[in-house]
Amino acid sequence: MTFFRMPRRAWLTGAAGAAFMSRTASPAQAAWTPQQPIRILVGYPPGGAVDILVRVVGEGVQRLRGVSVVPEIRSGAYGFIAAQTAARAAPDGYTLCSAIMGMMSVLPAIPGIPVPLDLDKELTPVSALAGTPMALVVRPDAPFNDVDGLIAYARSKGGAATYASSGNGSINHLGAALFCGTAGVQMTHIPYRGGAPATLDVSAGRVDMMVANVAEVAQQIGAGQLKGLGVTAKEPTPLAPQLAPLAGRIPAMEINNWFGLAGPAGMPAEVRSALGEMFNTVVNDPQTAKILTERGLLPLGEAGPAFEQRILRDRARWKDVAQANNIRGD
Repeated sequence: MTFFRMPRRAWLTGAAGAAFMSRTASPAQAAWTPQQPIRILVGYPPGGAVDILVRVVGEGVQRLRGVSVVPEIRSGAYGFIAAQTAARAAPDGYTLCSAIMGMMSVLPAIPGIPVPLDLDKELTPVSALAGTPMALVVRPDAPFNDVDGLIAYARSKGGAATYASSGNGSINHLGAALFCGTAGVQMTHIPYRGGAPATLDVSAGRVDMMVANVAEVAQQIGAGQLKGLGVTAKEPTPLAPQLAPLAGRIPAMEINNWFGLAGPAGMPAEVRSALGEMFNTVVNDPQTAKILTERGLLPLGEAGPAFEQRILRDRARWKDVAQANNIRGD
């Protein structure tokens, strides 16, 4: 009986090729896909922008990928209750939390504000889902109708003009401080315990100005309960198209208040990548994007390392604003 003898060179080449094919095929074979519902811990009250965003995106994930997303409200402590709970979860991709600019980039930049976990070591940024511009609003009976009028009014008051915020060190606080600093005016900060009472006092004429998420004040602007002077964007927002972009008058006043998702530290790279790709696909899907835009939320779809860079870049920006205006949390 005669056996076929393969030349040694050919055998080595074939073996090396087989090994190469095995190595290159394994990532595709091991690509992670969710096999159970994904729980998203929402660190803010029901009905707010973050809750709405998570629910809209969750519906898109179910429609496009057949994966259930279960929002779970864990509000309080600026979103840190949800973040701490997520940080203690298994890093398997099935427990995420809301990760917004205020929590990830603003509060860590404010001296004296206690942050109950190491955001960079205990959380894994997954995806920046969407952002919203902010609106500069003033009391409805204000004796001016544009930014130049506000600046002249504030200067005439010698620091007695006021602006409201949802709390010391909040994005509303820093946004207004950024405006005052770049416009060269002094105003007195009036902090509140939340955005709703702050907005209420502006609309009642007890405070002069506020910088708020456009989605949260667009209805009041339309009803004449607040006077809108502009939005912190380069382009008009569909939710309040009558407001001029502030960046055209004051370039520094471009603020995209973004909302994203994070998971526990130690999340495998393939899990993080798969989740980021999934959420990016959903927020950029025309049907989901239309729903978000109608609510004043502009899709971002920025995952993994790019999201990390956004967090750090904005943290550095707001640290500079805090230092320039001597803003502290204590």
